[in-house]
Amino acid sequence: MKIKNPIFCVVVGVLISSLLAGLQSVSAQEGTNQAVFRAGAATANITPYLDGPIVGNFWTPPPASYVHDELHARCLILDDGRTKLIFVIVDNIGLGHNLLDETKRIIQEKTGIQKENILISATHTHSSVSGMGIGEKRRQFDHSNEFDEYQHLLMQRIADVVRIALLNLEPAEIGWGGVNVPEHVFVRRWKMKPGTPMPNPFGGQDKVVMNPGYSENLLEPAAKPDPEVSFISVRTKEGKNIALLANYGLHYVGGVPNDHLSADYFAVFADRIQELLKADRQDPPFVGIMSNGTSGDVNNLNFSKPSIKKDPYIQMREVAFDVAEKVFQVHKEIKFHKWVPLGAATDELTLQVRKPSSKELSRAKEVITKPGTYKPVHVHEITYAHRMIQLEEKWPNDIDIVLQAFRIGDLGVAAIPFEVFAEIGLEIKVKSPFGESFTIELANGGYGYLPSPEQHKLGGYETWYGTNKVEVDASTKIVAKLMELFSKID
Repeated sequence: MKIKNPIFCVVVGVLISSLLAGLQSVSAQEGTNQAVFRAGAATANITPYLDGPIVGNFWTPPPASYVHDELHARCLILDDGRTKLIFVIVDNIGLGHNLLDETKRIIQEKTGIQKENILISATHTHSSVSGMGIGEKRRQFDHSNEFDEYQHLLMQRIADVVRIALLNLEPAEIGWGGVNVPEHVFVRRWKMKPGTPMPNPFGGQDKVVMNPGYSENLLEPAAKPDPEVSFISVRTKEGKNIALLANYGLHYVGGVPNDHLSADYFAVFADRIQELLKADRQDPPFVGIMSNGTSGDVNNLNFSKPSIKKDPYIQMREVAFDVAEKVFQVHKEIKFHKWVPLGAATDELTLQVRKPSSKELSRAKEVITKPGTYKPVHVHEITYAHRMIQLEEKWPNDIDIVLQAFRIGDLGVAAIPFEVFAEIGLEIKVKSPFGESFTIELANGGYGYLPSPEQHKLGGYETWYGTNKVEVDASTKIVAKLMELFSKID
């Protein structure tokens, strides 16, 4: 039959086109749903040798004489059938960018996984041997690949744990959630009552004091911590737990003798969450992981009341057990997904190195030439005079840092190579395009503290030359770049 009505022909054509498009859409969706989501996890022992220097304090690092608990690199790998994301959380105070660049090169060579999809961060335990480089190199932006014996071990063991986790990949489900645990996080920078002396090593006065202790001169904390513990959980199709990666903005707990090696509360949490999930003695083993969130100005000391002295390791156990219990309770209610899309984006950001003025530099040179009888205006005045001179003479004018963003369904993960102030992490959560987000600090390098511009105005230890190494507006630029990366994988 010949159809003469042209309008009818157009309508039929549109309907056929829509039907075909719908069929293609359904076909594409079914193809996506047919992809198998997999997860794998593993641990590798990275405990340093005895007699290695334990870093984390101003004074000369004491040699390690005892291992209280083994240090590990803990790995979680997610695979949506198209993209693999790798998390490696390392029990170390901080890992140098040059060490991590070489480690990622090894991983890519051995596995074929691109470095943009590999996130490696340090927990910031203060009871470890340095992963930053040899001697003075750990205080410089040195691009040399010269490493000591322990750092070579670190690189190899981190690469190994990724390869083992890849072999443990199996069909899995994934869920995530969060719970507020404000009881253990306190901003350590305090404003003091008018008239309270707050000298800094540069001959001036700050407006805040780090770790002031309990006293009548306390006025108020200089900011607010992020109380949320975020976590990712993966399990087999049959419900067996594979791994749980948590994130909490708590610098570390401490309470460790100076010559002990310890992974701090991060490891206690990992062990306790395994116990609560009844995941002991599995094959392959369950892997619990605690990463460090935005904790550059946060610790476990509540200076608003007198402290209670406790025996070593008691406080970290109390904190870890409580955090694990609260995560466990919320874990019972989270939704697990059979498949979610994964994505990764990485880019470098150029930042200026923050250097002293000519006047400040002249004063620093005068300080280091003072006679031995000179009484410093601050206990660390001479130390910071040397750091200022090093900034001027040995460090470049700018550096390129690595910023990274992961997507896991409607969850966003940011990675920043600094000790990041809590308010910056909270800002990222507000601005993120994802339903939920968290930030892992000291990831893909370690460049010191990252205060916000407002916190720079207050001064304090975290803003001092050498402790803070980059321009005052660095956090603003970092947040903007992370939002750009998020938008690429949204």
